[in-house]
Order: sequence, then structure tokens, then C-alpha cells
Amino acid sequence: MKDSRELTHIDSEGRPRMVDVSEKEQTTRHAVATGRIVTSPDALQRIMTGDLEKGSVVRVAELAGIMGGKKTHDLIPLCHQLTGANVTVRLEADTDLPGIVAQAEVTVAGQTGVEMEALTAVSVALLTVYDMVKSVDRGMRIEGIRLLSKKGGRSGSWTTEE
Repeated sequence: MKDSRELTHIDSEGRPRMVDVSEKEQTTRHAVATGRIVTSPDALQRIMTGDLEKGSVVRVAELAGIMGGKKTHDLIPLCHQLTGANVTVRLEADTDLPGIVAQAEVTVAGQTGVEMEALTAVSVALLTVYDMVKSVDRGMRIEGIRLLSKKGGRSGSWTTEE
């Protein structure tokens, strides 16, 4: 059995390589990721009321996150393209932050996991919020992007301890 600490994207000579998934069983893979953007109270209020020149921040950011998740293979070197992946992104206002919390879920029947797609979807959604709101609040902070859970594949299921 392979040492789990072995770097899978580096060959024996130290060169980058794609992981060969051709022999892997096709199974349903699922991952959930989250992150947040901390805003000023005024910026959050303007996001929630739609009082911004660029339009509906939440809806545009959700769409951008979906698109980003589907383009992960174009952004992350050596990441496999996942045909038919279902990407869902939801953004919710959190007045206690204040800010927006993003969550992405990605599911695919395939031979490789979808963790990177879920993390990318959250990242792109939050970057879109920043882009659309920066004229109101340049001090926003994107924080806490992380994987919450993954299911499927040879390594089975994993869920964060928190």
C-alpha cells in the first residue's frame, strides 16, 4: 500500500505529473466547503438591501462560484476535469460577523474527488463579493475557507472535527 504522506503529483524524479485515475472505480463523490467575507456593517446592509451599483451581489456571487467550481481544472495545475459535476453555492448574510458566509457543495460520479472544486467555488464566490462591494468597503477580509466534508472514493468519508 502507498504511504499516505507520499506526494501524488510528483514523480520519482521530482517532476510534476497528473495522477492516473484510469484504473479507479467510478463512484459518487461529494464535498462541502465554506468560507466567509467580513464586511463593515454599512457594506453588509447595502448588500442585503441591494443598494449597490453593480446589482444583486449575492446572486451574482453564487453564479460566479458555480462557474469557478466548474473551471477548477483550468485554475489549479494537475487538477482533473470533472464532466457532469453538480456545483451548488449558497451565500447567506451574517449580521454577527458582519458579512457573508458562503457554502459550496459539489457532487460527481467519477474517478477523482471534488474537494478542490468545492474550495474553488467558495473562493470565487467570495472574491466576487469583494469585487462588487470594494467601492463601499476596501477593508473586507476573506477568511476561513476550508473543507467541511468529503465522501466517496478510496479514502472514504471525512468530516471536520468542528
